[in-house]
Amino acid sequence: MKKKYLPSLLKKEIWKDRSKISEKWFNNMKNSFCSEFLKLENLYNYQKGYQKNAFKQKRWKKDNSEGFGGGVSNILQGNLFEKVGVNVSSVCGEFPEDFKNKIKGANKDPRFFATGISIVAHMKSPFIPAAHFNSRFIVTKNAWFGGGCDLTPTYDVNIIKKDFHKNLKSFCNKYNSKYYAIYSEMCKNYFFLKHRNEERGIGGIFFDYLQSNWEQDFQFVKGSGLFFLNYLKAMIKKRSSKSWTKLQRKKLLLKRGKYVEFNLLYDRGTTFGLKTGGNTDAILMSMPPKVLWN
Repeated sequence: MKKKYLPSLLKKEIWKDRSKISEKWFNNMKNSFCSEFLKLENLYNYQKGYQKNAFKQKRWKKDNSEGFGGGVSNILQGNLFEKVGVNVSSVCGEFPEDFKNKIKGANKDPRFFATGISIVAHMKSPFIPAAHFNSRFIVTKNAWFGGGCDLTPTYDVNIIKKDFHKNLKSFCNKYNSKYYAIYSEMCKNYFFLKHRNEERGIGGIFFDYLQSNWEQDFQFVKGSGLFFLNYLKAMIKKRSSKSWTKLQRKKLLLKRGKYVEFNLLYDRGTTFGLKTGGNTDAILMSMPPKVLWN
């Protein structure tokens, strides 16, 4: 990336190194998620007598230029995972005038650097929740981590919610006893459909502007990815063998409609990507392949 597009904070070696370390971790997580998801998909295909599936990878450059960075989009459309996207990106540039005042440290100097991973999984089975996870490291005149994870089940909502939040709390408590209460409430408030006056799913954790201690914050961010990967793997294995009816499948497709509504109307990640010249296909990879509205 060209230096003139990078924020002044990255002139300091410590923040340059931290950006590279974060970027490397997000790429490692991308490889881990893709590898584990593909194993689950093809084990399911083997058991059902289906052909093997594979991720399709697409590389992109921001503004079609080497100077602004870019990313990699990995999409799998299969029989267990109806559609899952695992995206990583590292980009720089300047926030537009109508957006820079909404980002910490960007009102006077709109230059930024952002690196992160984003994952959205829409399962074919109505009994396996849609899953979302992301982590990001953003640098302006400040530098911070953000991210989170959440689930959107169609069936067994209370059972899944109770187990998920029990495990989330246990995970968070390893780092800070206050994290779960704060970040689960942030998630509940963030993933909320104002026009329907309801949550998108069952919540999870959501955090932003995490910048109290870089080393400790980074450990929490890394831990959140490993936690969610392991939790999701166990859930999919447990629920993948259950059969469903056409009526149950229809209920899943209707539930997805609300997922789409949130991502297009309220999601800050979608807005961030579009406002900063990201790849449109990668930004909208969270859209499910099939959906219904009444």
